[in-house]
Amino acid sequence: MVQQSRRIGAYEVSILHDGVFEAPLDVLIHADGAAARDGALARWGKPKISIVVNCFALKGQDGITLVDAGTGPFWGDAMGHAPAAMAAAGIAPEDVARVLITHLHGDHALGLFDGDAARFPNAEIIVPEADFGFYDNEANRARTPEKKQGAFAITATLKKLYVGRIRAVPAGEAHPGISLIPLPGHTFGHSGYLIEGADESLLLWGDALHLSDLQASDPDIGFVYDLDAATALASRRGILERAAHENWLVGGGHVEGFRRVVKKGAGYELIAA
Repeated sequence: MVQQSRRIGAYEVSILHDGVFEAPLDVLIHADGAAARDGALARWGKPKISIVVNCFALKGQDGITLVDAGTGPFWGDAMGHAPAAMAAAGIAPEDVARVLITHLHGDHALGLFDGDAARFPNAEIIVPEADFGFYDNEANRARTPEKKQGAFAITATLKKLYVGRIRAVPAGEAHPGISLIPLPGHTFGHSGYLIEGADESLLLWGDALHLSDLQASDPDIGFVYDLDAATALASRRGILERAAHENWLVGGGHVEGFRRVVKKGAGYELIAA
């Protein structure tokens, strides 16, 4: 996939393509129930889910910043291509000064690891305070469905391999020119990062939407991967409205290219920027 770049504020922001994730349609849910879900999927007309997996490289005077890190070698051959994309962009692992993690799911955080070593030997890892706090507390594991417990192991490995280099941050400035915006629901502390520029700003919203076309037009569609579907829906609706109102550029873990959000009927549309 051709790498796309855009100047935003102090940074040249490039999309790093990690791969493609595929899943059956039964991972989708709808706030209004099965009939509404089936109707939406019939109108959509696709036989399965096939979505890009992205992370992002920000080049600036303060060094290289990544937003998310991809899957590494842990999710099969269809993914794990972010390191090659970084190399093609002239970025070596030791060049990375910091990694901003939107949430601690595998397709965003496993790329921090290279076997039993830290992939980025000089990087500070910046994590949403709410997500790190939740997954760093083993008492929360018992209250989390078994299929949604993977982030506990990721957090334990992160603590082991990046000792002294983890910074858990609340809402607000995560790094100069970059603000953390909480978007809870997909995980407890799932967040986006707003890169602010004088002319335009870019929100990298993690997994606020997985399916850009389907969920923008009908935000009531969610994924079984959401830890709290109702909260994820509220975050999705809220950030679509805010991004449209602010005329932000948007990108995400599963958004192709850079987009803008516009209102369309009862929902929204993501148009190419």
